[in-house]
Amino acid sequence: MPPLTDFAARAGSLAKSVTEATRSLAEASNDLLVQPTVRLGVTGLARSGKTVFTTALVHQLTGLHPLPAFRAAQEGRLRRARLVPQPDDAVPRFPYEDHLAALTDARRWPRSTDRISQLRLEVDYERKAGWRTGPASLMVDIVDYPGEWLLDLALIEQTYEGWSRETIAAAERPGRTAMAAPWLASLRALDPNQPLDEIVAERASEAFKLYLAAVRAGPEAVATTPPGRFLMPGDLAGSPALTFAPLILTGPVNPDSLGSLMQRRFEAYKHRVVTPFFRDHFQRIDRQIVLVDVLAAVDAGAAALAELEEALDRVLMSLRVGRNTLLSRFFAPRADRILFAATKADHLHHTSHDRLDALLRLLVARSLRRTEAAGAHVSTQALASVRSTRETVVHDGPHAFRAVAGTPEAGESVDGETFDGETEAAIFPGELPER
Repeated sequence: MPPLTDFAARAGSLAKSVTEATRSLAEASNDLLVQPTVRLGVTGLARSGKTVFTTALVHQLTGLHPLPAFRAAQEGRLRRARLVPQPDDAVPRFPYEDHLAALTDARRWPRSTDRISQLRLEVDYERKAGWRTGPASLMVDIVDYPGEWLLDLALIEQTYEGWSRETIAAAERPGRTAMAAPWLASLRALDPNQPLDEIVAERASEAFKLYLAAVRAGPEAVATTPPGRFLMPGDLAGSPALTFAPLILTGPVNPDSLGSLMQRRFEAYKHRVVTPFFRDHFQRIDRQIVLVDVLAAVDAGAAALAELEEALDRVLMSLRVGRNTLLSRFFAPRADRILFAATKADHLHHTSHDRLDALLRLLVARSLRRTEAAGAHVSTQALASVRSTRETVVHDGPHAFRAVAGTPEAGESVDGETFDGETEAAIFPGELPER
């Protein structure tokens, strides 16, 4: 018979689960019954343009600029959109005003997303003609978070052994051997059953983080390897939950060994970092936009495109998707509409925009079928959050090339020439293949 302490622990765990479920239900009831609310998640992998997209979207809505993609705006039913205080006091506010000033006044790209943040918009509109007409309002909560955190959700179902095996196998692929060589060399010198040593654990973790940083800076920067918080620690920097690394495991590990320490911290990362993000933020998303820098992968070559396809597949597997019912909205809300957007389309001539969209659709085709089978609607789109170029024609003797022209940032180098932030440059970007 199990000891009473086991029953007490299970009862405490059950009470905690019931409390969390009740809180989620109360929040959902308030949003659905008191004030119609849509939570829009905006994410993407490194340098995909999340911050610029969110800033541009809010600027367009609050300024009532033409937005043909929004049906209410297209039909002239959008009356007003304004920023109001956000509902979650524990979540940092998205610094919209600072980012807008960086784009419009300082003429520089704002800093990248490295933590979760939020904005709330109150949108006033006219209902469509029908049984219920007249003015109405909708709260739109925009939740901006790094895509690396999204990929961490796959860890919830993984064991430390499985994660170690997959991570080491990925590092041994031909395209990563040079970047991974220092870390793999230090890894082979470690015995999972050696006595527990905090200094050894810290050094192993630092070597692994240097490898992750090299992957991020290398040609495969479009993809990522979890844990995502290792390169974006925030207030968790230096904590034991972020001080672990894969090990080469050939069997069970002894208690009080290096392997048991790594295993325990991997589980702590899942329970203290990943699960709270999923519970408090991610599972409440109604619509999801995933931004993708397809052009960076094309520039890097076939290996990077394959890496991106794998990363996008993992993104869709991490999303809680499907058709919502009244009960699911209360107890287990799902993202029922997902948009994958290929960003920086203004870096190409408009004649290649449809090819960029087609390439993105090809990259998500495998997972798109699986997601739509669950009842969610998935679409793709090529877009530019901010148009930073204009189209032109460059003549080279008898040949004419469709090019784009823009002003590089001060200090930026293009084809060996460093620019001052004022001089314009014209670039022939090439053409994406028709197939």
